[in-house]
Amino acid sequence: MKKVISFAMLLICMTWGSQQIISQNHNIQVEVKKVGSPIQKTMYGIFFEDINFGADGGIYGELVKNRSFEFDNHLVGWLPFGKVSVLNENPCFAKNPNYIQLSYTKEVTGTGIENEGFKGIGVTKKESYKLSVYSRCHNANPIELKVELISSNNDPIATTKIILNGEDWKKYSVDLSPKSTDVHASLRLTMITPGIVDMDHISLFPAKTFKMRENGMREDLAQALSDLKPGIFRFPGGCIVEGTNLATRYQWKNTVGPVENRPTNINRWNYTFPHKKFSDYYQSYGLGFFEYFQLCEDIGAEALPVLSCGLSCQFENHDPKENCPVDSLQPYIQDALDLIEFANGPATSTWGKVRADMGHPAPFNMKFLAVGNEQWGSLYPERLEPFLKAIRKQYPTIKVIGSAGPSPDGKDFNFGWSEMKRLKTDLVDEHYYKNPEWFLSNANRYDNYDRKGPKVFAGEYACHPASKKNDFEGALSEAAFMTGFERNADVVQMCTYAPLFAHVDAWQWRPDLIWFDNLHSVKTPNYYVQQLYSTHAGTHVLTTTENKAPLEGNNGLYATSALDNVKNEIILKIANTSSETRKVTYTFNGLKAASRKGSHTIFSSENKDTENTLEKPNGVIPYEKEINLTGNTFEVELTPQSFNLYTIKL
Repeated sequence: MKKVISFAMLLICMTWGSQQIISQNHNIQVEVKKVGSPIQKTMYGIFFEDINFGADGGIYGELVKNRSFEFDNHLVGWLPFGKVSVLNENPCFAKNPNYIQLSYTKEVTGTGIENEGFKGIGVTKKESYKLSVYSRCHNANPIELKVELISSNNDPIATTKIILNGEDWKKYSVDLSPKSTDVHASLRLTMITPGIVDMDHISLFPAKTFKMRENGMREDLAQALSDLKPGIFRFPGGCIVEGTNLATRYQWKNTVGPVENRPTNINRWNYTFPHKKFSDYYQSYGLGFFEYFQLCEDIGAEALPVLSCGLSCQFENHDPKENCPVDSLQPYIQDALDLIEFANGPATSTWGKVRADMGHPAPFNMKFLAVGNEQWGSLYPERLEPFLKAIRKQYPTIKVIGSAGPSPDGKDFNFGWSEMKRLKTDLVDEHYYKNPEWFLSNANRYDNYDRKGPKVFAGEYACHPASKKNDFEGALSEAAFMTGFERNADVVQMCTYAPLFAHVDAWQWRPDLIWFDNLHSVKTPNYYVQQLYSTHAGTHVLTTTENKAPLEGNNGLYATSALDNVKNEIILKIANTSSETRKVTYTFNGLKAASRKGSHTIFSSENKDTENTLEKPNGVIPYEKEINLTGNTFEVELTPQSFNLYTIKL
């Protein structure tokens, strides 16, 4: 419940644990009438990449692994028993030709298959799950197939049956409702009557997906994204866009059309980290570009797709033959042009019709497109240039994002920026994964950027404490650093924390914004910082100074302010990264003295290493109080190690 505190020059004192209040008073001036740069609606957003089992096994609702038997080892994820073969003659789906054949002649062991899911299958008591399968029989008599959900203790917790018949491929569906909850269940299919039967695309989905979409998203994970109120959604990556070689790059055209006929691709995170290999990490493309665009609509974010520029991953592959020559780029460029048509073209156009046939006749109204991810050196701009010329000629309103490489400084970074300026890209994608000290000392990073050059997209960033965990120290460092994003909103127009998701039983990289198992999820301290910024972005910057200079670490203080013309309020953000209480007096120059209502949200922890976990999801969360303000100044005491957000109604 919110509490109300009235004050006129009133001291707000939030005392959590022992504190030492220093005598120095900070005097902060906020220029209310001198409205500054607009804050773009795309300012705070989401970066998604299929790492840490973020798509299959994560936000994508499918519960069956290797549902079409297209992994290099065709039975990965499946435990066959009895006589089971993998075939590809006269397949059901041309782009996914493999299927299994089960033959049962009264063997003692029976014949069937069991799927382990993604580190198990998460099911909830009394909820409904839909199993579907494509099948054909090789005998005149119908085949009875038992369908079971098996608990982690090897007990059946849901049982039903399907009657299969006919020599032609047909789709069968049945619902299952488990009698108990299990994070690590499995799916078992067993032939009851003798015969020979073929099966393909065996799928299991929860009935409840986000927005009740067919082939939809896992509800809790998608809702967590929606709760961020993101302005931009960058997808599908990341390094998977490049692939380790051109053959394994992400190709968006393989991810649209009927979901059963989208070819499987190996995920480059399958093998990238020697200490964290996951040989069962593939991309089913069930979560494809149509679903990404649809998810953007569902959560209110602008779409920012990323496409290959014809270069394989420069970290992983040093073979020049695995880079497309500049004079052979036309198919890649055409893919970019076709994507814009898929997203924005009329339903009568070639690719607009594909979108319409998938259930979305209206355009998605895509405005942004990134070409290339984290590339560096001369190989990148010479490939980006023909993309730019073609896109601007045919679609001049599309804003094109280029890359400054994988580092936030250095020779390659400087060269990348100079080339992006020469090519006049609309935005430049910067990436940085650094320690807390770097984030605190670089809050002024964008103060002196060229105001006339391309705008900045901080497309991948995260504070990496020594523990590489999502602790409060990292989140507070990010909160302090992000004051520089907002203060420089005339330069920085997008920023997205990375990576987004991590499965607790199948992760390769940390920290990450949201952690989950097969049924539960937890929002990290970093998530709450992102949420506080994105839900209180404001519409315009307000100049905020102490002694006529920005607060960029003054005694551990970092501050910014914004005006929100829509909500008709002033928003103050201030981080106290020191271990002491700080006394601050705010003066609102140009604000008429009056009684006003507002709120104070405090996000604080005595211990910098505090985390939120699945077992303790509320280790550190924001706490909000209502306030009343009289006059145009007020004093506050900022708790040590805290991020504070004030809203004041005008």
